[in-house]
Amino acid sequence: MVKHSAILTLFFSFALSLSVQAGVKVDEAAPDFELVNEAGKTVKLSDYQGKYVVLEWTNHLCPYVKKHYESGNMPNLQSKYTDKDVVWLQVISSAEGKQGYVEAEEAVALNKERQAAPSHVLFDPEGDVGKLYGAKTTPHMYIINPEGELKYAGAIDSIKSADPADIEKATNYVDTGLTSLMAGGEVENKLTPPYGCSVKYKS
Repeated sequence: MVKHSAILTLFFSFALSLSVQAGVKVDEAAPDFELVNEAGKTVKLSDYQGKYVVLEWTNHLCPYVKKHYESGNMPNLQSKYTDKDVVWLQVISSAEGKQGYVEAEEAVALNKERQAAPSHVLFDPEGDVGKLYGAKTTPHMYIINPEGELKYAGAIDSIKSADPADIEKATNYVDTGLTSLMAGGEVENKLTPPYGCSVKYKS
């Protein structure tokens, strides 16, 4: 009886491990959404069917985000993969009046200053898309394949710290995941615990 209970516990733990605790699960269809970008135009996830898409939740004042931008790590990743026709969507779910909230003009200036190269900056001040995807931290990263399936959700890398010196020592889950997928393989760690600042939702 004890052995049976242990097996059931393991089964349910595994099932939960593939959930992102929201409306999305890895290896299942990523839900469509639409948000306004830095140019005031509506961008839909479904516009990019047939391409790899990276979703990056961000807050420029978060120390963990600063680590990856000021070191050049995030801009380099963005450039590396947008050059390979990957669509990189930088999402800001900070509500107005909360840390990380910016208007479009400031977002564009910040990305220029940091030499960032996302395909679009998307504004989610109501937090609807962030909550739909279960985005908890900044950064929180997601990879969607050309078939529209979520293939990765979690941290940018394997070392939870705000110290730029740790970047070289860490496994970059976004880089390794995209490399593997684009070579026809699978993502080794499909779901990892995100780390960073909490997303500053409206409520």
